[in-house]
Amino acid sequence: MARYLGPTCKPCRRARVQLCQSKNCATNRKPYPPGEHGRGRTRETEYLIQLREKQKLRYMYGILERQFRRYYQEANRQTGITGENLLRLLESRLDNVVYRSGLANTRPQARQLVNHSHFEVNGKKVNIPSYQVRAGDTVALKERSKNLIVVQHSVDTGGDRVIPEWLNVDTDAKKITVTELPNRAQIDTQIQEQLIVELYSK
Repeated sequence: MARYLGPTCKPCRRARVQLCQSKNCATNRKPYPPGEHGRGRTRETEYLIQLREKQKLRYMYGILERQFRRYYQEANRQTGITGENLLRLLESRLDNVVYRSGLANTRPQARQLVNHSHFEVNGKKVNIPSYQVRAGDTVALKERSKNLIVVQHSVDTGGDRVIPEWLNVDTDAKKITVTELPNRAQIDTQIQEQLIVELYSK
């Protein structure tokens, strides 16, 4: 399973927005793109703006280019608005559902918990972060994993986090119920998905 292993804050600086969910992100100290000529870049083409939006969404969910392109092709095949379909597919990933529920502080942490087989979907072990949940699915921590310190810490310190309307979370039982798949209004990701559709439509 491939994932980005480069400098954590480099994509954040390139996108000029914090993507890494770290409290000490380099964008706070260096709000300009990386590289020798980072400060001197003033001209922004239409292609650059579209590409930056696509890269933001990729790094946000921890996805490499080939997998992201498959998500786009699947979204394009579905009925409805392609950009909204794309966001819905990304939000339906198992690692994202764990993150949104508050059982993990960050998406990388949620990805690791899923990868290490701590979660079950409808009573069956699932250790694939990209697993697509469906409406009515139940995601729960395994019995032996319910006392994990990292999960309890996420629950205790995540009091100010807003749980999405499409998820029903039982923090005591460490169980998540997917009541429905999210619509665009329920996804708080600050992305202009139409720019991504325009980029791939060229």
